[in-house]
Amino acid sequence: MFYVSVFFQYMAQYIKTKLQYRTDLIVEFVSDLMFQAVNLIFILVVFGHTQLLHGWTRDEILFIYGFFLVPYAVFGAFFNIWDFNERYIVRGEMDRVLTRPVHSLFQIILERMELESLLGGVTGIIIMIYASSRLHLVFHWYDVLVFIVFVLGGALVYAGVFISLATISFWSDARSSIMPMMYNISNYGRYPIDIYNRFIRYILTWILPFAFVGVYPSAYFLGKTEWYGYAFLTPAMGLIFFIIAVFLWNAGVKRYRGAGN
Repeated sequence: MFYVSVFFQYMAQYIKTKLQYRTDLIVEFVSDLMFQAVNLIFILVVFGHTQLLHGWTRDEILFIYGFFLVPYAVFGAFFNIWDFNERYIVRGEMDRVLTRPVHSLFQIILERMELESLLGGVTGIIIMIYASSRLHLVFHWYDVLVFIVFVLGGALVYAGVFISLATISFWSDARSSIMPMMYNISNYGRYPIDIYNRFIRYILTWILPFAFVGVYPSAYFLGKTEWYGYAFLTPAMGLIFFIIAVFLWNAGVKRYRGAGN
């Protein structure tokens, strides 16, 4: 309950801060929409030259993309640790975090919270509704619960991978470009996994499991029965990778020796 209370206190302060700078909030929302529009245009351009992409229709890929945006929005809202190395290790703010009686990772997650990123999830749901209507998909009442579980699982996959990457800073405080590189790799999870060669499919499933963020859970709603086993692995993969990330974080914090003079 203590952590729940701290979470809502941070959230209240965050909302107050954002409401003081409404123009910035609108600009961020518009820029996010423009970024998503570019990705949609790319998909539409591809299907302007072909009817199928390895057996997948345009609307099926639009559905996958829409689903992908939802867990990605949750990740962006609560696990925004892109600049962990620069801000907390190089600038020494980790020292401040460790003086407080709250788990360091929990504090950093709250400090870097960006609730406006959740608007991207709304866009994703709209795209899913559009694609579903075109595909004439039929949903059941329990699919809402399945959707929530899959979204949380996908968000935890993302969080697990990027928190694990952030922990590298505890062993090497040199600036690194690995975060942007991994972000680019994660975009492969937006598209059907079987359009890639076997090696990439293996990487995106078991090593950097970004396929569990978009294509695998989407396959359940699209009725791709051959992918059901992978789809229902989504929450398990999310928990496994997030637990590994927390373990690496705790080990890294024990190694941390401060920013120095």
